[in-house]
Amino acid sequence: MIGSIILTVMVGIAILTLLPTASTVARYDPTELAVRERINGPSADHWFGTDKLGRDVYSRTLHGSKTSLYVGIGVAIIVTIVGTSLGVIVGYNRVADNIVMRVMDGMMSFPTLILALALVAALGSSLTNVIIIIAIVDTPSMTRVVRAVVLSLRERTYVDAARASGASTKRILFLHIAPNTLAPVIIQASIFFGGAILTEAALGFLGVGTPEFIPSWGNIISSGREFIRVGFWIAFFPGVFLALTVFAANIVGDGLRDVLDPRLRGEK
Repeated sequence: MIGSIILTVMVGIAILTLLPTASTVARYDPTELAVRERINGPSADHWFGTDKLGRDVYSRTLHGSKTSLYVGIGVAIIVTIVGTSLGVIVGYNRVADNIVMRVMDGMMSFPTLILALALVAALGSSLTNVIIIIAIVDTPSMTRVVRAVVLSLRERTYVDAARASGASTKRILFLHIAPNTLAPVIIQASIFFGGAILTEAALGFLGVGTPEFIPSWGNIISSGREFIRVGFWIAFFPGVFLALTVFAANIVGDGLRDVLDPRLRGEK
């Protein structure tokens, strides 16, 4: 319940920054410079203070929610589509399993952030590339989860009956197996949503994620790290928003697991 409320608030803020009335929510342009007001603490004019270039941290944090949620949703959608498709195929086809899963195992042998940094170096830094890179990094995990479910499902009696009745492989996959992977896929998608936001923030903090001219929680926190003693608010407020959003996503994921996992329902 708490996680759902926090996520709803964050999504609502992101939507408000897209509307023509955004100026009533975020009072200043997030990219507007005011050097004379640099590193001013929270006040009536600047609720979250200003950064090293005099930009309003409150406005940048609100607009950063749009970027971070865009990354989280984009990655969750891509990983769900690609990871589920690959998982269903390799779980049912042993030849594809031997080939694809060796590639996935190789990718999973690298730490997430190291692999993401290598892909950023290869593809370049942009918002679209960040989404693609994080999706590439997370896809093996989704593929492995779906594959494990399919390996169990393909031995079920109703699948054997479908084979015996002459149903094609395509029909079996789409009508008898894929629909039954929905519960774990939804649970994993909610987890990847929060993980993607955190990874984007980590890349932004390291200066290789979303470009500086696009506010995101990661690059806002990064811009405040050198002023942590004299301007803690620059990194503090976007850090709070980031922590709350990732926490909420994890809580929602746990809630979905409790609702959708039949084993947990049976324990209750």
